Amino acid sequence: MPFIETGIQGLLVFEPVVFDDSRGFFYEAYNQKIFGGAGIENQFVQDNQSRSTYGVIRGLHYQVAPFVQAKLIRALSGSILDVAVDIRKGSPTFGKVFSIELSEANKKQLFLPAGFAHGFSVLSEVAEVLYKCDQFYSKASEHGIIYNDPALNIDWQVPLDKAIVSDKDLMLPDFAHCVNPFEYKG
Repeated sequence: MPFIETGIQGLLVFEPVVFDDSRGFFYEAYNQKIFGGAGIENQFVQDNQSRSTYGVIRGLHYQVAPFVQAKLIRALSGSILDVAVDIRKGSPTFGKVFSIELSEANKKQLFLPAGFAHGFSVLSEVAEVLYKCDQFYSKASEHGIIYNDPALNIDWQVPLDKAIVSDKDLMLPDFAHCVNPFEYKG
């Protein structure tokens, strides 16, 4: 199986089989049968794509019911540090941070189930990120956690003086005070 366990239940890294030759490469970025074989039965309904420059930090974001989202994230170009935080109350990994470099070169993807906050920082000069969502965007359901919460102690691998964060993301609450209806289901 092309999936790697992360130590956090439900959070998986997907490493596709890449076929390289003199013309370039080919791989299946998503195949419902392969993902289903790993227990990922989500039906993706929306693709989001962003382009950002070095030092941009986006997140930490999530949506609550009725628009809770699972995501499948990858870097189409450049390199990002992708970050997931388990916010499922009662989870043995509640509050645990997982990060991984996703890049055009390594072609890895991160599957993020519902109950996780998500963000990323741009490590290359420019990066384009694509993520599939299994629920539509809803402004009313949108919530988040401040990227620099000392309780989470996330190393975004970007010097603070180079970090570029939106005004909206700078106003997010810390982990202890975020809106969090998620419960661990085991």
